[in-house]
Amino acid sequence: MEREGFNKRLKDLRLEMGLTQSALAQKIGATQRQISFWESGQIEPNIFWLIKIADFFDIQIDYLVGRI
Repeated sequence: MEREGFNKRLKDLRLEMGLTQSALAQKIGATQRQISFWESGQIEPNIFWLIKIADFFDIQIDYLVGRI
C-alpha cells in the first residue's frame, strides 16, 4: 500500500475545513499559487511552510508528509 503524499494530505485537510486555496493561503500567509503548486505536487514546501501548515491544521508534520 502506497502512503499518501503531502500534496494529497494538504488538499484533503483543506477540503475537510471547507476552505478554498485562496482562503487557506490567506490564513497561513502564502499565495493561492503556492497552495496550487503544493497540491498538484509541482513543488514541495520548505520547513517554514510545513510548520505553518501543521500549526494551522493542528497536526504533526510527520502526518502532513505521510510518515504516520
